[in-house]
Amino acid sequence: MKNLRKILCALIGAAILTLGVSANEQIDVRLNGSDAKMGALLIGSTTYVPFDTANDVLSFGSANISGDTATMHAVTPFASISARSGDCYIEASGRYLGGGAITVSGMLYVPIRTLAKAYNADVQWHADTRSVDLFAKEGDTITSGDDYYNSDEVYWLSRIISAEAGNEPMNGKILVGNVVLNRVESNEFPNTIYSVIFDREWGVQFTPIENGTIYNEPSADSVIAAKLCLDSYYISRTAMYFLNPLLATNFWVPANRPYLTTVGSHDFYS
Repeated sequence: MKNLRKILCALIGAAILTLGVSANEQIDVRLNGSDAKMGALLIGSTTYVPFDTANDVLSFGSANISGDTATMHAVTPFASISARSGDCYIEASGRYLGGGAITVSGMLYVPIRTLAKAYNADVQWHADTRSVDLFAKEGDTITSGDDYYNSDEVYWLSRIISAEAGNEPMNGKILVGNVVLNRVESNEFPNTIYSVIFDREWGVQFTPIENGTIYNEPSADSVIAAKLCLDSYYISRTAMYFLNPLLATNFWVPANRPYLTTVGSHDFYS
């Protein structure tokens, strides 16, 4: 539980810190066996790379980069990638990939694994040499959001997230999405997003099904949260239930399931 709290705090707090280079370990990065000269830093347990330099390297010099220390964009012949300090994701050709951008000594940095995913590159971490190997092909990139996301899944997941957590912070929205997808993967619940949301085997599972708010237009952040979840971004892979203790009328969950954490007005349980 303590570790989960740390993760939740990191998604907001650590992502907006301006960090000093002297506090972080410099990491060597190779691309296809050659020194990539990325200026990578190990911050905590995550290797970060400068957004501009890393995009230039992974695009094999084809990236047109613009922006400032808070928000940057890279456009290549094959993809467009954006990152903003404080967000828990980067956007890549309509995909939302979990891993927050941070500002380090006046430069925008992103997690190397997140950016590598945008370029369909493989990442290998070598603990013994404190170095990273990247393997990429020129012109390669991930499938665009238009082709990757199932529109029905985005439709229903974004709506349940918005109806349940529209006023919650982004990590609260993501956790609601995680609950739905964790249920989809569980043998104890139906195996599609739609059927999980409208599951009535043990009574209505989500209040928005009763009050009709499931059909309201979702907020933009709720759509992003849904796409992050569908792109395998998990704050918790064990969260199965949540409730607002101030509004709940049935307290079977807290009486019978292990407590995980509280985000905004929701308590989450496994």
